[in-house]
Amino acid sequence: MIEILSPAGSPEGVTAAVQNGADAVYMGFSAFNARRGAKNFTADDFARAAEYCRVRGVKTYLTLNTLVTDRELPAALDTAVTAAKAGADAIIIADLGLMRAVHSALPDMPLHCSTQMGIHNSEGARIVAAMGASRVVLARELPREDIESIARSSPVELEVFVHGAYCVSHSGQCYFSSVIGRRSGNRGACAQPCRLPYSGNSRKSEYPLSLKDNCLVSHLEELEKAGVKSLKIEGRMKRPEYAAIVTGVYAKAAHEHRDPTAEELNALESAFSRQGFTDGYYTKNLGESMLGVREETTGDAEIFRSARRNYLHGEFQRVPVKFVAELKTGVPARLVAFDDRGNRAAAQGAVPEPAFHRETNTAQLSTQLHKTGGTPFFCEAVKCRVDPGLALPVAAINEMRREVLAALFEQRRASKQPKIIDFDATAAITPAPTPDTAVIVIPPSPEPPVFTVSITKSEQLSNELLVLAPRLLYIPLAELRHTAKLKPFLASPDIMVAAIMPRVVFDSEWQRTYKILEAARKIGITDILCGNLGQVLPLREMGFTVRGDFGLNIFSSHALLAARDLGLASATLSFEMSLPQINDAVKPLDTELLAYGRLPLMLTENCVIKSSSGSCTCGSFSGLSDRTGANFPVIRENADSCRNVVLNSKKLFLADRLPDFLNLGVWGLRLAFTTENAAECVSVMRRYAGDGAYEPGGFTRGLYYKGVE
Repeated sequence: MIEILSPAGSPEGVTAAVQNGADAVYMGFSAFNARRGAKNFTADDFARAAEYCRVRGVKTYLTLNTLVTDRELPAALDTAVTAAKAGADAIIIADLGLMRAVHSALPDMPLHCSTQMGIHNSEGARIVAAMGASRVVLARELPREDIESIARSSPVELEVFVHGAYCVSHSGQCYFSSVIGRRSGNRGACAQPCRLPYSGNSRKSEYPLSLKDNCLVSHLEELEKAGVKSLKIEGRMKRPEYAAIVTGVYAKAAHEHRDPTAEELNALESAFSRQGFTDGYYTKNLGESMLGVREETTGDAEIFRSARRNYLHGEFQRVPVKFVAELKTGVPARLVAFDDRGNRAAAQGAVPEPAFHRETNTAQLSTQLHKTGGTPFFCEAVKCRVDPGLALPVAAINEMRREVLAALFEQRRASKQPKIIDFDATAAITPAPTPDTAVIVIPPSPEPPVFTVSITKSEQLSNELLVLAPRLLYIPLAELRHTAKLKPFLASPDIMVAAIMPRVVFDSEWQRTYKILEAARKIGITDILCGNLGQVLPLREMGFTVRGDFGLNIFSSHALLAARDLGLASATLSFEMSLPQINDAVKPLDTELLAYGRLPLMLTENCVIKSSSGSCTCGSFSGLSDRTGANFPVIRENADSCRNVVLNSKKLFLADRLPDFLNLGVWGLRLAFTTENAAECVSVMRRYAGDGAYEPGGFTRGLYYKGVE
């Protein structure tokens, strides 16, 4: 049976979800989870919640799904161990380094890859399975056909978000909140700038980044048939009554294999909506119809009151119990109960009396044993052996039933203790003191960092840039078709040309991508820069040298070690890291930093340009302007896609601060050109090389000096 996975932002939220039919709940401690603003759980809260769920046959998943620094990793690992000891059934993880560390310390603990990992194709599922994952929470942007494609070959379980808030950006690829206000969505502190108004070319929509909530309640059966294991409801920041209402609707629809009623649909909308719901990603019905904002409303107060009364005073009966009862002449009555976990409990009652008026038969005995109301148990079957002519008071039968169910309840409270391996996160990245211990650290290069360059379009290439000879030139895969401009760079002995993969390649897009990659190899491209796990294995299998981009969100030494384990030749650190955090990171492979350019704030599946202007005006779109007048350019991710990248209003500029970056042990500093023309690209590179006085008007130092929350 497919799993209904519900949110629990507080202990009361656990009760609300469980008592409305959730098969599993996910919850987090106050740190290291993507909903730090929820009430969340202490270690004791979590242990009590896990026990409450365990008794009732409900699984508990710990959300440990934020990026973690080197100094935080030991505490995050301790959180994982604490949850495991309390009986957590799985841990949801987004950070490559933390996943590596948790898998080392808790080798038997099921690991679920968070949607922030951006798994959106079959190859992504394949690689995380090799890394120790047992489940993938698929990207929310996937259409029906691609979910089915992944399910056909996935070596791990698949989980799909079916209800709740949509982020306009691909999860894990939104840096808007961190860049403009230091509140990182990847660290659980998103300030939701996407919900604010912005003006575009024609102000067609004042909220071009605010999406309606997702609702797939009418598609549950086809998701189950496709092979999806778990249906996930979003909402840890919302009140417990919301979890109760939404869980109840989805649990009934899924477990009864039916569509929701009109009354149930109304309940969903009353619980929370942003001008209705959308299934736009799933059905590929993208566009302005997906946009919506939260209107001023208090919702249906009576629905909330009723929901709260029900979950606080009811008991959802989900645990099957089988009874064996025996009434024999001259022998004390006996009752044995068995649950679905193999637990067994027995009780002995009074000796049955001869029946003078009404004897106790099998039907009467069975009827009493079915009365399990007020407990988590329901009677699945009764087997009775009753001698004729005997009578046993109903009160005696009820007492035996209560006794065996209480014993089963106690047995179910116990948790299986996990296998824990002593894993010192700090020692694992420290040079070995003895020759027989593998040293994973490479000393920082005494050479200053090299300059690498990435461009967005071939028009940014020039003879002047060729003369400046960046060590590596990254060019979008789709731009390799412009061979005339590219030939001099390919022929240069001082420049390596590498292609940039799109950050998103659905299964349905791989065939075309393979053809372009084959063409790239024919013109001499040997290296590929990729920012998604689902591209690493196929690129390596094609014979390319793979380099990791910022989209992998590498945030620590352990994440760099994971990148090395994946066979990457180099890795770009997250631009959300501060200089001290970069300095802390042990660098077991060539490590790169973004040092110039408009930082990418969002990667959107729904075309922002079309939603804002009403038409595809990629070449003339002026960008989005916020209430302060700041303008955020919006460009296509690549020439073959309507996916958009929202860029920062200011350019990252560090040419006058280069001494701060020379002793961090990094191999390369990347100048990322997006909206610049060819002459500007040359001026920027000259300034970074120590020549000229170029300085962009209105620039930012990024997050290197400030860090993020």
